[in-house]
Amino acid sequence: MKLSPLWLVASFFLTLVPDSIGQAQLGEKPSAAPLRIGIAGLVHGHADGFFARSLHRPEIQIVGIAESDRKLASRYADRYGIDRSLFFADLEEMLARVHPEAVLVYTNTSDHRKAVEICARHAVHVMMEKPLAVSLDDARAIEKAAQSGKIRVLVNYETSWYRSNHAAYDLVQQKAIGEIRKVVIHDGHRGPKEIGVSPEFLAWLTDPKLNGAGALFDFGCYGADLVTWLMDGKRPETVTAVTQRIKPDVYPHVDDEATIILTYPKAQAILQASWNWPFDRKDMEVYGQTGYVITVRRDEIRVRREGGQEEQMAGKPIPAPYDDSVTYFRAVVRGEIQPERLSSLETNLIVTEILDAARQSAASGKTVRLPTPQ
Repeated sequence: MKLSPLWLVASFFLTLVPDSIGQAQLGEKPSAAPLRIGIAGLVHGHADGFFARSLHRPEIQIVGIAESDRKLASRYADRYGIDRSLFFADLEEMLARVHPEAVLVYTNTSDHRKAVEICARHAVHVMMEKPLAVSLDDARAIEKAAQSGKIRVLVNYETSWYRSNHAAYDLVQQKAIGEIRKVVIHDGHRGPKEIGVSPEFLAWLTDPKLNGAGALFDFGCYGADLVTWLMDGKRPETVTAVTQRIKPDVYPHVDDEATIILTYPKAQAILQASWNWPFDRKDMEVYGQTGYVITVRRDEIRVRREGGQEEQMAGKPIPAPYDDSVTYFRAVVRGEIQPERLSSLETNLIVTEILDAARQSAASGKTVRLPTPQ
């Protein structure tokens, strides 16, 4: 039977409403006051995107920025016209002096654990750039700190805000393509040096201790996050990874090409992560028993069901506050919504377990079987 446009319109009535909406526990009347935000670190290149888009947003107020590199701090102050009185050399001092409600973390990945542990002591909520941690040990320490400090810890992925990904997820939830059998996720670009990231960003991205690995962690985390979401939080049974150093003259210490294979009882996932592709790419293919859905950039999907022809369609806009990292973080901190799975600590503990096992597999040349939870 052909997949009609009318069927698609009907099926997309709920498309792009994040999985958390049905689970959200609304708190008391939302506060209209801006969320007082602190910034931890500036070495992550995504900090530029935040300041360019969100510095003057009325729903937030930046009350402090902790960065020990004075030259880097000065560069940001000049570039964005930031009052220099907002800068601190130390996160602990910044928290004690200006008392933010929440902190956005733009450090290297290795420093995520330290940042969360400090924020937890001050009962300050955290959202960091992906991935959660460089190791499963660090991820578990982050979980322990979050529980001790009674704080939210969220992980921000660019792909969490793609209409296309939410459209694909909703079709899976609606059983529109049957039970998942295979997922293939592609994330990559030409490489951080090739696309011209800042020197301080490049320095830690290419350090195996500070980044956990190279492309394996930098881009493999996107796929691990998305597939864990699609699989309703299930852990894979096995993890197999192959990495290469195709450009050792550019990236002598970390991989620049990685493929991760995950097995589930009735499904398989292939996560492709690359610093070698000619064009930027973040998309996925989800194959079910009776059809498939393929995301097309940020906003569209291609769908085919049994007996029908493939059709391409735009996803509906994601409703606020689920459509943007800043409004979403504010709503979670203020207790207006519960964290949804893509950014949740629970999902990202599994993401870290996958990445940690993938690193082990690539080093040993063997498949890693994940232990059964106690």
